[in-house]
Parts: sequence; structure tokens; C-alpha cells
Amino acid sequence: MSRTQVFVSFDRENDADLHDLLKAQSKRPGSTFEVMASEKGSTSQSEWGSTARTEICAADEVLVICGENTHESIRVSLELAIAQEEEKPYMLLWGRRDKMCMKPDGARKRDSMYSWTREFLESQITATIRDSQPLVVPENCKRVQPKRSSESSSSDGPST
Repeated sequence: MSRTQVFVSFDRENDADLHDLLKAQSKRPGSTFEVMASEKGSTSQSEWGSTARTEICAADEVLVICGENTHESIRVSLELAIAQEEEKPYMLLWGRRDKMCMKPDGARKRDSMYSWTREFLESQITATIRDSQPLVVPENCKRVQPKRSSESSSSDGPST
């Protein structure tokens, strides 16, 4: 079974340690996901946006690590906006247990921030991917509508 490729969005100035923890977690035996390598160079905003879009499109899912200052990170907000535009499934992770973590600007009201434990993250990545797929109903489970006859039957009964 191939592992889920995740693009990780995080506040590079304040939460690089959390990215490193997530990357280490992805390398443990039995992990269901793999952190994609992301560009780190200081390119122009237009160049970076194009690169980020390419990486997000190549990912199966986007993980947004939320820290205390995530709501102030323009980069995280733009990466989230790209994920939303590209209709990529994404998940917000509560990065620091003992701190008040903030959602990035652009997060939807219905977006929840999930607690970051190894077991929960593994199962939630799988569930997020599953929930993003269109529901496929097998043919044998579909309701069959009775066919309407185009011929109207007369009240006199069958003709002889």
C-alpha cells in the first residue's frame, strides 16, 4: 500500500521544530503518510506561489501545523488558499499542546483544529482522504426506478 503524500504548511519563522517532529513521525515504521520535500529558498512571491501550487497539486493532502502565530503568517494563509482553490483535502493540526494555537487566515469556520497524537494523526489522514473522495454506490445497491410505460393501458383491458 502506498503512503499518503502530504504537503506541510507551517509558520517557518516560529514552528520549524514542529515540521521537523512531523517529518520524523512520518519516517517511523508503520507510518501511513510521507512528508513531501518542500522548497525552502527565498524566491519571489510569484515564483514561490507557482512552486507551492505545483507541490500542493502533487500532494494527496495538506497538513497545516498551527502554532501561536500561524494567523500572522502570510505564507501559510496563501498555501491554505491554494489548497482550497485546488480542492485538496486539508487538516489543521494543533501544534503546541500547552499554547493557544491559532488557525491561519482563510480557514473556514467549520474547519476544526485536531489534536496531534501519532495514532489520531494516522487515522485522521486516512479519514480525510476517504471523505474527500466522491461516494461510489455499487450498481447492485442503487435504487431501481420502475420503468414507466409510454403506452397507456386502457380501462377496457387487453384487446382481443
